[in-house]
Amino acid sequence: MKRSIQFGLFSLALLSWTFVTAQSDKKLVLGEQPVFNVSRTSEAIAVDGKMEESAWKKTEARTLNYFYRAEKPDDSQQTTLRMLWDTTKLYVFFEMKDKFLTVRETERDGEPYLDDCAELFLITAPDSLDTHFGYELNLNKASNDFIYFNNFHDGKDLAFRPYNPVFEAEVTYNGTINDNSDIDIGWTMELAIPLANFGSLGKVVPVAAGNQWAFLAVRQDRNDAEGSRRSTSTIFPIYDISKNVHQANRFGLLEFIE
Repeated sequence: MKRSIQFGLFSLALLSWTFVTAQSDKKLVLGEQPVFNVSRTSEAIAVDGKMEESAWKKTEARTLNYFYRAEKPDDSQQTTLRMLWDTTKLYVFFEMKDKFLTVRETERDGEPYLDDCAELFLITAPDSLDTHFGYELNLNKASNDFIYFNNFHDGKDLAFRPYNPVFEAEVTYNGTINDNSDIDIGWTMELAIPLANFGSLGKVVPVAAGNQWAFLAVRQDRNDAEGSRRSTSTIFPIYDISKNVHQANRFGLLEFIE
């Protein structure tokens, strides 16, 4: 009798573990992904990092509330994302509170993600495909842009770095860079990305009202003047960050609206 009870408890525990594992590894399917609305604008947008156009106030604003590697109280700092679109460009605005502005990388296709950095990953379809476009820029506007392939070969991912698209970017900041002797206020990153940049893999889902793309917005927050320790925040929850943030099956959706 005792052995039967033990076996039953073991079976129940195994079933529970299997269920939890399946849930944590579950790929989001269309209809389950969280949606972020991106408003259309007819207003000319000056890419100056200042968000002075009225269109920015009419589109959705959402904070990046999922934090990873936050080891210190100042590692969970607020980031707000806004996006707009028109017939030729996608506009992106990151507004970030930051007590310690920190940046080192100056070269393109370097490692801006080890600095204070804003990142945007896009799939030109409303599904978690194995390929996405990536834009990562730090306070120096040093850009790491790529086409990313999940599980490209033998379980390993691949970033195609020769993809060097043309786009506009501007940064503003309030504080002193690489000086932790004082307290800074924060910084902004504004992007204008031509829709033509996404034609490299062929047109999948066009930019039009009612259509959706999968995406993830990420902030890397480096607060130590030395070393490479940084915290990470995302607009949608991802899995264990020990691998990386390129988890396409956890991307949410952006929806183009009028």
